[in-house]
Amino acid sequence: MDVLISGASVAGPVLAYWLRRRGFFPVVVERTPRPRLGLGGHAVDLFEPAMEVASRMGLVSALREARTESELLVLERPGRPAAELRLNAVVPAFDDDKHVEILRGELATILHGVTRDDVEYRFGDSIRTLAEDATGVDVTFESGETRRFDLVVGADGLHSRVRELVFGPESEFRHDLGGYFAVFSLPNYRRLVGKIVLHLGVNRMAAVYPVRQTKDARAVLMFRSDTTSQHDHRDVAAQRELVRKTYAGQEWELPRLLAAMDDADDFYLDTISQIRMPSWSRGRVVLVGDAGYSPGPAVGGGTTLAMVAAYVLAHALEEADGDHANAFAVYESRIRDYMRLCRDAAPRVLRNGVPRNRVHRAIAETSLRLLPRLPDRVRSRILAGGISGALSSFALPE
Repeated sequence: MDVLISGASVAGPVLAYWLRRRGFFPVVVERTPRPRLGLGGHAVDLFEPAMEVASRMGLVSALREARTESELLVLERPGRPAAELRLNAVVPAFDDDKHVEILRGELATILHGVTRDDVEYRFGDSIRTLAEDATGVDVTFESGETRRFDLVVGADGLHSRVRELVFGPESEFRHDLGGYFAVFSLPNYRRLVGKIVLHLGVNRMAAVYPVRQTKDARAVLMFRSDTTSQHDHRDVAAQRELVRKTYAGQEWELPRLLAAMDDADDFYLDTISQIRMPSWSRGRVVLVGDAGYSPGPAVGGGTTLAMVAAYVLAHALEEADGDHANAFAVYESRIRDYMRLCRDAAPRVLRNGVPRNRVHRAIAETSLRLLPRLPDRVRSRILAGGISGALSSFALPE
């Protein structure tokens, strides 16, 4: 079967890898003009099920070599002594094959590298129209070319074009959690090595960590806002202005970070939003990853979920032997409970990571200071109730 996959970030290449090795002929279309290679994007966590997918792809060594290697979290607030937290004492299995933190750009580079020789990629293009009939889907690309496919997969993220064409406008499915997430590069002026510096404010969080492969660092900002539906996700000038207004007059390193933000050519901002849909397939079209069920950027483990879901979808298509309707039903059934665990954990992560008031901030800071001192069993129980436990709970089909 000829399968068109829209999106070349994470879910798309993973799906293409497994489909190609099971006799399908995937084509990946991506609107960016070239592969998203290099060290761009923010750091993402690959938990146990995603690492198992990577293991079956022979990629664990490459992922471990590319990991961020941040081992220390330093909590800072002007006028108070800094608190240090050993990450490998907090994150289960931090130093083995069950968890890796990696820059999103590095992950995309590795996934593209393992698929580029036997998968057709169409960069600098996107889907304009889809017309389905009983035997296939006619696709018109923005380039003007028309091709026919047996199936179409939307792996094109939170703002999916495939979802819009087939299921309706984003506003019908997007549920804002009331926050924003921003990331950009800046000079490593603090000479950080292997550690993250974190500042918690009221309705605001800021962190800076080093990119060990370069001389730069990366800043991450998360903040709450009641206007999350009013900003175009591609209007970068308006996004920068929103960040400046939100953090204006703030303490700590914020003035320097805001100045660096204006010079960053990789600035990225988006709402912390979930996609909630009753079904992720219609006819010969199916959604995978954030396009169908984003748990929330930076808070819901969307990268792990995307890799796992892409593997499950490929497995279901192989099992169904051409019966796409049955395959899509099996895929949705197998992944739904896992998706809900990730989605339900995301609001707690946002709530704990971005305190709503001074009392919540004090509780969050105290928790970070105490967590490494707790007995292993107690610490594991706390972590199992959060995103770490949820994302490590899925058993892949063989």
